[in-house]
Amino acid sequence: MSTRPTEKVREAAGPGRPEVPPVLALRGAGVRVGGRTLWSGVDLTVGAGEFTAVLGPNGVGKSTLIKVLLGLLPAAAGEVAVLGGRPGEQNRAVGYLPQRRNFDASARIRGVDVVRLGLDGDQWGVPVPFLGRAKRRAALARVEEVVQLVGASAYAHRPIGQCSGGEQQRLLIAQALVRRPRLLLLDEPLDSLDLPNQSAVAALLGRICRQEQVSVVMVAHDVNPILHQLDRVVYLAEGGAVAGTPDEVITSETLTRLYRTPVEVLRTSDGRLVVVGQPEAPARHADRHADAHADAHADRHADVAGGGPGAAG
Repeated sequence: MSTRPTEKVREAAGPGRPEVPPVLALRGAGVRVGGRTLWSGVDLTVGAGEFTAVLGPNGVGKSTLIKVLLGLLPAAAGEVAVLGGRPGEQNRAVGYLPQRRNFDASARIRGVDVVRLGLDGDQWGVPVPFLGRAKRRAALARVEEVVQLVGASAYAHRPIGQCSGGEQQRLLIAQALVRRPRLLLLDEPLDSLDLPNQSAVAALLGRICRQEQVSVVMVAHDVNPILHQLDRVVYLAEGGAVAGTPDEVITSETLTRLYRTPVEVLRTSDGRLVVVGQPEAPARHADRHADAHADAHADRHADVAGGGPGAAG
């Protein structure tokens, strides 16, 4: 299913002005890993301040899509434009939060220092020395600003190993935001969080979208915590893809067509969606190979905001 540039993009241009390029534009995009097509036919346009979820069963290449957007893996088919250029060209305007890894309880680095690594470090969080005094003051001010934005002021000066899982995740989101990115890529940021923290982090991301006009693309295993924040969905399965609004995509008819087997979407009394009959992808190692390939080539590409200690993936 193809999606068109949103009204937000057209309105931003204004009467008589050229249309503002979308933050993301994919046309017939596909990717192959190890000689196998993970997904193909992705058509998607994302405007400023829009929230997009990447959904699908395990092993279909959801994380691989994020790596394509970062320029760490090439698309095998179609076109992919990120911030008006080729993937990887604008990575300093991209915030990236890889799959979550807990900090060891003995880690002594403060949360605020983890945030700062996203500002004056390279993409793997190694600090760059010899900042001038004015730049140091500006860096401290920006770190304080983004810590407040994510609601982490109360614990940002504690050792991060002493912070809870939800607190650590807020600090890592702050790290990914500290360079004022236009696009935020998140790989299962709610994984391993309890339900209250899932809801709180989802609400935070929705607020960042609206208030900061940062576009969010988030890989998720469960759509329900973020359902009310979403503008659109990309659903990957069986080597294919469908994209559109949640009401267009997460339906029995659409998912049955995508999976080529009967699938039923139910809505519970509290508004949660349940997909019944959804087959899991066969046990494969494509994503593992894709990650290894991406990591082997990461140093060739421009740095990405975020991805400090315990968060690189």
